[in-house]
Amino acid sequence: MKGHITKRSEGSWSVVVELARDPATGKRRQAWHTIKGNKKDAERYLRELLTSVDDGLYIKPQKVTLADWLTQWCTDYVPIQSTQRTADSYRSNINRHIIPALGKIGLSQLEPQHLQSYYAKALKSGRADGKGGLSPRSVIYHHRIIHKALNQAVKMGLLVRNVAALVEPPRAVKSTIHTLAASEIPKLLDALHETSFYVFYCVLLYCGLRRGEGLALRWRSIDLVNHKLEVTETAFKLDDGTYVVKEPKTPHSKRNVSIPPSLALLLLEYKANQKALKDELGVELQRDDFVFPQLDGRPVNPNAVSDAFHNAVARVGIKMRLHDLRHAHAILMLQAGIHPKIVSERLGHANIGITLDTYSHVLPGLQEAAALKFDALLDEGSANQEISPSVSKRLAKGEGVEREPPGARTQHNLIKSQVLYQLS
Repeated sequence: MKGHITKRSEGSWSVVVELARDPATGKRRQAWHTIKGNKKDAERYLRELLTSVDDGLYIKPQKVTLADWLTQWCTDYVPIQSTQRTADSYRSNINRHIIPALGKIGLSQLEPQHLQSYYAKALKSGRADGKGGLSPRSVIYHHRIIHKALNQAVKMGLLVRNVAALVEPPRAVKSTIHTLAASEIPKLLDALHETSFYVFYCVLLYCGLRRGEGLALRWRSIDLVNHKLEVTETAFKLDDGTYVVKEPKTPHSKRNVSIPPSLALLLLEYKANQKALKDELGVELQRDDFVFPQLDGRPVNPNAVSDAFHNAVARVGIKMRLHDLRHAHAILMLQAGIHPKIVSERLGHANIGITLDTYSHVLPGLQEAAALKFDALLDEGSANQEISPSVSKRLAKGEGVEREPPGARTQHNLIKSQVLYQLS
């Protein structure tokens, strides 16, 4: 097959490929495409078209816009492969951001530069309320949506290539985790004690649960005798207000978590009060009842617990999100010397690498603590052993030895004791 390019105007080219003659009439057939860019872009596109024709994969362009395809993709394909929550998220971002910016472009006319320009503009002024740009993480999410949608268009024969694969999305910026030291936990708990969801917040802090996992807890999932709870469900609200309680997204999120004794006592008292209230109403407390229910028996509204938490910590000048209770649990456990594998299992991470990557900012402190502990072990092991005169002289002079500041070990042990006390 043959083809050629013709310059239409500055930055615009016609790419023409010769197709097989019409089998019915024997007439010559050509396919004309318009592409924006320089001559090299047009030549590269011509080569792609000729390859697709030779391989029998050429598709005649259709008058379908990107908006048309994204809408169809959300209706026909996303619900089959994704959860309802993910489908709602895709639809919301497509309708609020992607279609207003790129929707009028023909699907087959979409070029890498269109996407690259969109990403740059979104970072600068992409917020729907007009108050600045989107975060790199949000733009990366848009890139993934577009990439998935165009991949499906290639599979369906609507496109020859996925132009999103040729575009570099912005680099992700790791968000800062706002958490507290062990000594600041009492101040936080005092603030949360004034809310209606104090026990719920304690479950998140002492067990490292996600918000939805805590809301979906049922009494049958909590063993107050053996101090364990089982995470088997998660609860959330869809964009249309529908309340959904379902299995966690990943198998690793389904897990057993040991409960600290102090939390078990708190839950025991909380359960007794809940049972007493139901007795007054003439209703029996059931094993399948949610631990943190609304009046109608459904789990508490996720927005209600988040708003109450935000208001409580703001009153005492603490800068934290609700999800940071989970981070605080992980960091305190790591600082207390708990093996990262155990912490990873308590959090429901897919592997220990996720845990170490998320909390890498506390690893330097753990390295120092490990060095001190190793030094202490050597001190204990060599206390009764005879040291050679040459080594004794070097140690006395401090040669090759970094001496520990006075009281450093005592201070380290004190901090560790505080952490363990908070987790007990």
